[in-house]
This record gives sequence, C-alpha cells and structure tokens, in this order.
Amino acid sequence: MRPRATDTTIQFHTSRFRFWYGLLLIIFAVFLIRLFYIQIIQHDYYRSSALAGQLKEYEIPAERGVIVAHDGNQLVPIVLNEEVFTVFADPKYITDPRDASDRLEQIIGGDRSKYEELMEADSRYSVLAKKVDKKTAKRIDDLDIKGLGTRASSQRTYPQGALGAQLLGFVDDEGKGKYGVEQFLDEQLRGKPGEIKAITDAQGVPLVANNDNVLLSPEQGKRVTLTIDISMQRRLEDALKTHLEEVRSPSGSVIVMDPKTGAVKASANFPTYNPGEFSKVEDASVFNNSAVSEPMEVGSVMKTLTVAAGLNEGVIGPGTTYYDPSFFKIGDATVRNVEEDGGAATRSVPDILRYSLNTGATWVLMQLGGGELNEQGRKKWHDYMVNHYQFGKPTGIEQGYEADGFIPSPTEGFGLDIQYANTTFGQGTSITPIQMISAFASTINGGTYYRPHLVDSDDKESQIIRENVVSPEVSTALRDMHENSVAQNYRTLKREGYRVGGKTGTAEVPRPEGGYYDDRYNGTFVGYVGGDAPEYVIMVRVNVPKVGGYAGTTAAAPMFAKTIDMLIGNYAVNRISN
Repeated sequence: MRPRATDTTIQFHTSRFRFWYGLLLIIFAVFLIRLFYIQIIQHDYYRSSALAGQLKEYEIPAERGVIVAHDGNQLVPIVLNEEVFTVFADPKYITDPRDASDRLEQIIGGDRSKYEELMEADSRYSVLAKKVDKKTAKRIDDLDIKGLGTRASSQRTYPQGALGAQLLGFVDDEGKGKYGVEQFLDEQLRGKPGEIKAITDAQGVPLVANNDNVLLSPEQGKRVTLTIDISMQRRLEDALKTHLEEVRSPSGSVIVMDPKTGAVKASANFPTYNPGEFSKVEDASVFNNSAVSEPMEVGSVMKTLTVAAGLNEGVIGPGTTYYDPSFFKIGDATVRNVEEDGGAATRSVPDILRYSLNTGATWVLMQLGGGELNEQGRKKWHDYMVNHYQFGKPTGIEQGYEADGFIPSPTEGFGLDIQYANTTFGQGTSITPIQMISAFASTINGGTYYRPHLVDSDDKESQIIRENVVSPEVSTALRDMHENSVAQNYRTLKREGYRVGGKTGTAEVPRPEGGYYDDRYNGTFVGYVGGDAPEYVIMVRVNVPKVGGYAGTTAAAPMFAKTIDMLIGNYAVNRISN
C-alpha cells in the first residue's frame, strides 16, 4: 500500500511546476520580443547586413553626346563614340592568379607579373587593361575564368582626324573632357551614368532575376552642333600650315567669323595634333587653342578701335585734320612713328589708319582728355576697352582654358600717360585673337557686340552682349576708312567687285624679364570681306616670322589675302550690288 501524499508535498510540487512554467513563459516571451525586434523593427538593418556580402554595385556609363558640324547644307559627325572594353579582375574569386595571368598575357600581351600582382591585390575591382576591342574581349570572356571579366564602355573617335583638334579637345582615360569644346561642355556631353545593384551567388555571378536588383538607366549626353563649316576649316588649316612654312614662322592662328552673329565659321591653329592620339603628344602646349588661350600685344590693329572710340565720343570726325609732329615726348619716354611716315605734317583721321601713326593714336587719346593726356582721357579709353570692346575678361566662347587678357588700370600705377599712350597702338596690353576679332566685328557691323560662339543657336538675341558699341554712323565711317586704306596701302588685298577692309599690326615680343626683344615681332591682321556689307571678318596671327619688313605687312596680310580668296572662291561671298 503506497503512502498517501501530504498537503505539504503537493504544495511543493505545485510551486515548482509553476516556477518552471513561468520561467519557460518568460524565455518564450523574450524570444518572441527578440524575434519581433529583429524581423520588424530591425528588418532593414539585418537585411542590408545579410546582403552586404552578395550585393555588388555596378555603374553603367552613359554614352557621351556626339558632336556634328556643318558641311555645306548638311551636318556631318566630327566626334563619335566607339565601343571598347575594360578588362578587370575580382581577386576574391580568382583561385589561380598565375594561371589566369599566363592565359591573359597570351591574348593581350603586356606584363604577366603585373596582371598576377593585380589579381592578388586586396581589392574587389582591379583594372588589368583598357580600350580592348570587341573581338579580343570575347576571347577573354571565353576563357571562363571566375573573377576575370570585361566591361563595355565608349571611346571618342574622330572621323575627321586632326581637323579642328584644338577646337574639339579630347576625352581622357578617366572619361573627362579636356580642352576645347569637350572641356567647356563636359557636363552636357557626358550625360548621367546609370546604376545596377546586383545580388550575386557564392561565386560572384549576378542573379539577374532577383527582386533586390535595382536598375537606374543612364542618360545619354546631349548632341552638340558646331557653327564651323568642315570644308572651310580644312581649307583654312591647310592654307595656314603652308603659309607658316613660307614665312618661316613656328606658329600662328586664323579665325573666320560671321560679324552679324558672332558665329565662328572656322578657326585654325598650327602646330596641331590628332585628338584620337592625344596620349602620343609630348608637348602639352599643343592642346591649347592659342586663338583663345594665349593673349598677346596685338600691335597696330588696335588703332582701328582707338579711332572708333574717338569718333563715337564725337571728339574727332572722319574729316578732322591735325598737326602731327611725328613724335610725342611723354615723361622720359618718346612715342614715335615708323620711318616711312613722312615726318611732321598736317594729317587727317583716315591717315592714322592709312599710315599707321602711333602719334595719331596718341593724339586721339589726347582728344578724349580734352586735348591733353590726363586721367579723363585714360578713363574714357579704359571704358571703351573694357566695357565696349569687352577686353580683360573671357568672351565665353565654348573653349576650355580661355584667357582673360590684361588691361591696365587708368588710375593706379606709375607712368600712366605713357602706358596708356602705348595701349592706343596695341602695346602694354594683352588681348587674345578671339577678343580682338569680336571687338573689331562690333565696330563694322553697325555697333553690336555678339558673343563669339562655336555652338549653333537659333536664338540670335541671346548672343548679344552689348548694343551701341559704336553708332551705326561711326560703323559706316570706319568701313570707308578701312576700305580706302586697303585701296591705297594694301593694293594686293583689293578684290574687284568686293568690299575689303582691314588693318595690319606689328608688335614687339615682350621679354619674360621685362622690356622687348629687338629682333622678334608678331604679325597681325584684322579685316573683312563682303559685298554691300561685311560677310566674313578675319583675324590673323603669325608668331615671329623670319621675313623682311614689318611682320603685319609681310607675314599676316598675305595670309589674310589667301583667306579671302578661299572664301570668295568657295563660299559664295556676295558681290557689291552697284
């Protein structure tokens, strides 16, 4: 007979049961709360952590915008893209770097040991080679080596070769636009890259169908249409190269612009290069478009703008005469004319341009000051240079590395009177060819300064920087002076049935340490050709030619002549109507 349990024993067992039961409930509750915390509250955090080892981000490069230019009545590609491939490795998945390097070297050549080093690097993405063609990329993919792959991208190609190289610039190995249009419009041309986040398996292979993939489509870069005419550009480049060889000049540039819009129709520089082979260039200075990036003392072509300012201010007129002493003593310095000026004599305003009188330009500055060299005259001339002609600041043309140039202050410094006298005939300032041609165009087109531009725009009004640079009457008077000067002084430039006007310039080359070389000169010419109105304005710069006479006359003017003949012969320049 089993002993009967006492009440005390029963109570003990009941309490113990309740204790363990309660403990289990507490433990279960903790697990539930923890599970709720992990699955609900911390869901995103733990999900991201779980994916971290398998989630890879890939950037999808955007295709760069193409660049086209005019060729007569049609548009022709001047910069395109071609597909190339980057060979890369993910060292985490390469089990035999030595074997993989050997097999890769057999296909693309190069340094096997370097490939092996990159395949063993502490990285998830090692670039082994760039700009591999499609056929070679397929051979690499066919190796089927885990962790070794190829990735498509686009590379700039230039179907016109070296044509317009400095205007265009190039795209470097990092995909950034350098120099020219490529740099100035880099953001617009490059577009926006896309992005894909791909879940991979244990071998690193993307699971394309996984719902966690996120795809952002790339936006292609914008197409750009240039104002230049390809055939004109080619003819101009060929003519410049030949001419510089003839006058034994190391470098030079020519710009052809539409004075009614500011559109650059052609712009040639020499020496030049092939933008498709930029990595082979040893002297990086050749990348610069010297017409916009290399300011210079423009010489006597500045006299056209000095006379324009005097006429526009009403302090001189087209028929005004004055006594020219052939030199002016200003402080310790002397302003003189060239020996061929004929000496002291009574001169007219047109004579200042016809005989290229330094004293005449200085005399105009005096008239701006009420008859003498003073602060009033300096301030007025400074206002014209900076605010009317836009010197001393970039024009905004679509080119990388455009230079500001330099215009001296009219009130600060020493020797201001002689300094400002020098500026009236193109010394003591620095101005780029694009600045000079734009200012000159504004004085002969009726008085409107158009922003020089290389990119087509249907909105002509948006290109206007300033109106009333000079009055229409002054513009007409200036054209008459320029054309008479050509007819009397530069008869080799006269073309029957066409209006041709312009001015030469010969500028001393400054020494880096100060002063000027006594045997080095740059030649310049700025002028126009057209029928009843100017249709093309041209700026020529020839650096340190080795020819006799004045560089502007013997080196720059002949290049101007070749340019207007090219335009008349090939681009339907209108004839004078009466």
